[in-house]
Amino acid sequence: MSNNSLSETLHQLMHTYTNLLLEGIRQQGVELSVTNIRTLKGVCYNPNSTALSISKHMQRDKAQITRALNDLLAAELILKTDNPLDGRSQLLQLTPKGEEVMTKLDAAEEWTRQQLTKDLSLVELALFFRVSRTMIDNVNNSQTTDK
Repeated sequence: MSNNSLSETLHQLMHTYTNLLLEGIRQQGVELSVTNIRTLKGVCYNPNSTALSISKHMQRDKAQITRALNDLLAAELILKTDNPLDGRSQLLQLTPKGEEVMTKLDAAEEWTRQQLTKDLSLVELALFFRVSRTMIDNVNNSQTTDK
């Protein structure tokens, strides 16, 4: 297979990124599944998150997210509070222990970024972001038009 193949290059990049990130997470001593990490990040980055909002954002079944949330609750990384706008749902937020884990995850992501970009100039990074964003937007715009 050609090294210039877009699909092969993207596959190798994603595989490399995933492996590096998992290594960084291990180095930080975080022992959570990928789904639990993504769910924790969803709670962290959305101050008004609910189980439903996280499942929609992650495009995962609400039952799967509920299981991940239960794991995070049991590990005392998040807590639930009553949602004043909707009595049927609960707002989710990080506990201090959850904030500590997020700090470790942020460090793992920064380490991964440094490993991937250490030989790239700022101009090359800017070009990579622009091209990547254009490719993502092409697909998103196409899906919106097709619906």
